[in-house]
Amino acid sequence: MGTTRKTITVTNKQNKWIKAQIAAGEFTNDSEYIRDLIRRDQARKADIEVIRAGLIEAEQSGKPECFDAGAFKQEMFAKYGK
Repeated sequence: MGTTRKTITVTNKQNKWIKAQIAAGEFTNDSEYIRDLIRRDQARKADIEVIRAGLIEAEQSGKPECFDAGAFKQEMFAKYGK
């Protein structure tokens, strides 16, 4: 995997935060911390896309049916005895 060098600007407060994460042993350098943030953002966005796709599939699955909680409880009691 190739790499590309980037230059970023952060506030003094953000820089102190990054340095504190490194000092705490969470990361070995600034770049590792930033890469971790990017990976987490990518994973979060992938999770959101899975949820979004599920919602779209559910919306397109047809007309909703009424849920009868009493019948459901009876069915579960008959099936599992609780």
